[in-house]
Amino acid sequence: MVATQHLPQVELLIEVAEKVGAISYGDFTLSSGLKSSYYFDGRLLSLDPEGAYQLGKALLPILADAGVDAVGGPTLGADPIVTAVAIASRERPNPIPAFIVRKEPKEHGTERLIEGRLPENATVAIVDDTCTTGKSLLHAIKAAESAGCTVGLVLAVLDRKDGGSAIIERDYRFEALLTAGEDGKIRPA
Repeated sequence: MVATQHLPQVELLIEVAEKVGAISYGDFTLSSGLKSSYYFDGRLLSLDPEGAYQLGKALLPILADAGVDAVGGPTLGADPIVTAVAIASRERPNPIPAFIVRKEPKEHGTERLIEGRLPENATVAIVDDTCTTGKSLLHAIKAAESAGCTVGLVLAVLDRKDGGSAIIERDYRFEALLTAGEDGKIRPA
């Protein structure tokens, strides 16, 4: 759940998401195979100049409050989000570097699973655009922990409340900026 001081920023984020068409209503099949009456296309939000700017502004204070050393997440959903955070943090005394977790390690070159600058023994936040089953977030968590990091926060732009956040909350602090009610209406978490 997002702290109340962040609500105006989150409400602005919803306005931008609606403006860029990141929220659609109808009949959708999600990547998890689940059916939904709404669809949130986080990339339409995070790849839009205003959307990326507002995401960086909304996430940065939450991540700073959590005291994380770096922010990363599963490719493809987290790529523009972690970049927005890194850019938004650049004028702070302790900027937050970003990293991306591949689905599989590269088969050439460095053969890395994690791309980007990941400080040694860092406390990190793992972010993604949506949390449905939690599978992508859990993959990124495992990769970060295997690299010697401690996961201090797991954060989704939208928690669909389809079981993923409940699984993650068993072992990690989880927050979301947005959630959807039974009616499919997206609102501040």
